[in-house]
Amino acid sequence: MICLRSVTKVYRMGDVDVRALNGVDLEIARGDYVGVMGPSGSGKTTLMEILGCLSRPTAGTLEFDGRQVDQLDDIGLATLRGERIGFVFQTFNLLPRLTAVENIELPMLYRRVPRRQRRERALALLARVGLAGRAAHRPAELSGGERQRIAIARALINRPSVVLADEPTGNLDTATGNAIMDLIEQLHQDGQTVVLVTHDPRITARVSRAVYLRDGVVETDSRTGQRPVPP
Repeated sequence: MICLRSVTKVYRMGDVDVRALNGVDLEIARGDYVGVMGPSGSGKTTLMEILGCLSRPTAGTLEFDGRQVDQLDDIGLATLRGERIGFVFQTFNLLPRLTAVENIELPMLYRRVPRRQRRERALALLARVGLAGRAAHRPAELSGGERQRIAIARALINRPSVVLADEPTGNLDTATGNAIMDLIEQLHQDGQTVVLVTHDPRITARVSRAVYLRDGVVETDSRTGQRPVPP
């Protein structure tokens, strides 16, 4: 579904070129459940940004369902992100003045989906993440775990091909983080393609495939055997 070939990303820092990625080859198949690991500076965040079409490679190619993404213009990239990719962030990124259901609706609002349709979809997703009774609550009235559930529901609102999660349990206590991972695993078991970036080896032990980065290259890429990949 997603294919990176010899992807390099170079950032200009003053007079110095910094290689965040250095010839990465990686394929994400439909139904994969992937954990991306690596030390600080290994290229994890840059890889996530490229997979999510938030950043363009300096060199190499990126394909998404057979489309050569690195050749799309900015509008094409924004359309692809909005329609095919769901994002879950460590800091939730919810708008404080909006209710839970309004935050979930937001991606459909940007696509000008009629209000009734987006509200029905958002309420259904609230129920799916176990928060049917929190529709009218604003982020400040919710716990960290509830806010992350709202963020996951928002990521699913446009029925994305892949969900990319950047440290989704990083701001949560252990018990709440485990509950969020249970929810993400259930999404995967329902057929959702999921890619997690994490520094937590406990999370990597729960995924179906572990990709380890070091110095901008894929050092290891292996199936963990912990979870079956759905058909």
